[in-house]
Amino acid sequence: MRGVQTDPRRFLGKTVRVRIDRPIGSKHESFDIHYPVNYGYVPDTVAPDGEELDAYVLGVSVPIKEFTGRCIALIHRTNDNEDKLVVTPENTKFSDEEIRALTKFPELSFESIIIREQRQ
Repeated sequence: MRGVQTDPRRFLGKTVRVRIDRPIGSKHESFDIHYPVNYGYVPDTVAPDGEELDAYVLGVSVPIKEFTGRCIALIHRTNDNEDKLVVTPENTKFSDEEIRALTKFPELSFESIIIREQRQ
């Protein structure tokens, strides 16, 4: 996929549709590890790697194919060029520590900061 890069910060606090390509419990293609959360991408977006913008869906404990929820945070990788959206059911809250614990496996090799919506 090619096109103009999508600024992931624009999704903070917004409703986002995520297409799941790695459902919770699925096996990683290169490692003997299973995904602890539903993981996918936001269709019709472009991340720095040329693919769609990735998203973790937290608060849903069964495998799903698609999800629409609120983007509560952004995991901004400081040693990589990919950011990840954190999407949850409406009115569901997760602390930064909970987000880090739930995304630990996929984010293990990366340094990151968690960015939240700026309240006006």
